[in-house]
Amino acid sequence: MVKKKVCKRCKMFVEGNECPICKTSNFTTNWQGRIYIIDPKKSFVGKQIGVDVKGEFALKCR
Repeated sequence: MVKKKVCKRCKMFVEGNECPICKTSNFTTNWQGRIYIIDPKKSFVGKQIGVDVKGEFALKCR
């Protein structure tokens, strides 16, 4: 199984060669924890970690 890659800047899981949020290509496969933000405007956890878009995010990455 191939581990998913995560943008180091915004911690979003990315499948292509560019992050859709911050437009960087600085990724890592060394991450821990996963959270799905469905409604960023109503998500308490999303606000706590600074997420304002819908998607899948890592809680910790190196």
